[in-house]
Amino acid sequence: MFSRTIRTTSRCIPQTTQQFRTYASKKKLKVKENPDAVELTEAVNILKAMEVGNPSHQIEAHIQCKIEKSTPLIRGSLVLPKSIKQEATILVFATGKKAEEAKAAGAHFVGGEELIEKVQAGELKFDKCLATPQMFPSVTKIARILGPKGLMPTVKKGTVTDDISNTVRMSKSSFDYKADRRGVLHTGIGKVNFENNEIEANLKALLEDLKGFGKTNNLKAFIQNVVLSSTQGPGIVVANGQAL
Repeated sequence: MFSRTIRTTSRCIPQTTQQFRTYASKKKLKVKENPDAVELTEAVNILKAMEVGNPSHQIEAHIQCKIEKSTPLIRGSLVLPKSIKQEATILVFATGKKAEEAKAAGAHFVGGEELIEKVQAGELKFDKCLATPQMFPSVTKIARILGPKGLMPTVKKGTVTDDISNTVRMSKSSFDYKADRRGVLHTGIGKVNFENNEIEANLKALLEDLKGFGKTNNLKAFIQNVVLSSTQGPGIVVANGQAL
């Protein structure tokens, strides 16, 4: 009986060693770099060369982000180093002192219940909509009008606030973005007549904001692929785009 126990134990040891060696010898998978990818500066130069004579054409970024089933829709807002669009038209639902602050900050339309009636009638055109917490319950009456256009103020987006003055100033120059449901963001980041460093700075600012979204939602390696294109130019994969 004693000898059998020894033989059984001796057989187990090699098996355990073999299992350990197999586990230790596994190689880490490496991310393959696209062989056609080029450095960011070179990509911008190529697109500019393709767009000679079209200074107002857009330089666009197409960014593939990592998403999971529980990942919310990727969207955000930031102030780009170099603005790429005209100042936004701001509408603010506010009364009293907050209405005065909104006007002083440069809001184009400011008011209370009378403004809601004008929006219902389709009399006003605006790019962004803000509201004070006091006015928000009344604004919900036109949620069906504002919601589909992405204009409905919400606490989550920071467009329902008492800090009207700063929010108006921020909204006038801010850049909004939204990815599709597959996690791909398509957006302009500059124009052909921008300096190279301005286009690159805009892209890096956008990527940094996206990485913040990834961290908030516990998504590692959130930026997976970056492609640049222009109005008439080809799509160019940016080398090491996830690390810019």
